[in-house]
Amino acid sequence: MPVEITWWGHATATVEDSNIRVLTDPLFARRLAHLRRRRGELPPPVAWRADLTLVSHLHADHLHVPSLARLAPGTRVLVPRGAPRAVPGLRRLAHLDLTEVVPGDETSVGDLRIRVVPARHDGRRLPFGPHRSPALGYVLQGEARTYFAGDTGLFDTMAEEVGPVDVALLPVGGWGPHLGEGHLDAERAARALARLAPRSAVPVHYGTYWPIGMDGVRPHEFHAPGDDFVRHAASLAPQVHVHRLGHGESVRLEVAR
Repeated sequence: MPVEITWWGHATATVEDSNIRVLTDPLFARRLAHLRRRRGELPPPVAWRADLTLVSHLHADHLHVPSLARLAPGTRVLVPRGAPRAVPGLRRLAHLDLTEVVPGDETSVGDLRIRVVPARHDGRRLPFGPHRSPALGYVLQGEARTYFAGDTGLFDTMAEEVGPVDVALLPVGGWGPHLGEGHLDAERAARALARLAPRSAVPVHYGTYWPIGMDGVRPHEFHAPGDDFVRHAASLAPQVHVHRLGHGESVRLEVAR
């Protein structure tokens, strides 16, 4: 059975594997604080449908309470440990089945197994949140092994802690002209790809949101990361097939074991 991945923009994607729909870091807003969506239509209601939702960390562009509120009653949502305490709005989402997790945890939904892995990123609720909740990545193990990195920097034990994967959804940019510590740009993401050595990769977390009033400030940092990642991956990880998706586009991957 093929695995299908749809990129909705930023870090939001749907992974369909083993008849289970998994939604990552849902963000369905046209505007978020000082950011506005500059490319791609807002995800349609079909994007809100999920059997399982993964939240990688507490930043508002990854844990967006109004977007989570659109999920159907009973949807299971994995969040970093401590998230309901750090983000009180989560506690009002009584219609969702929230589960707090940390690296090393494993759970299952149907025939799909989910393993929680570390990320190297400031996972607190900004601007004032304490460092109580870890930033996470997730590995989905069904027909394929799919790694959703969330937001992370490159770290020495990445391949060891993530383990063998067939598909990697990697962040390759950001939402502003500068990427700080704990992020992957296109070149660092390609180096991560060389370490992980999946069969396929999908770049995410770029080319969607940008600060209001800064359209002319380093615009290549908004437009270029996807193409730059393809170019760097061809040099550093030529064995990996990179699928650069447009907003709302899908790819079906046949995985042979």
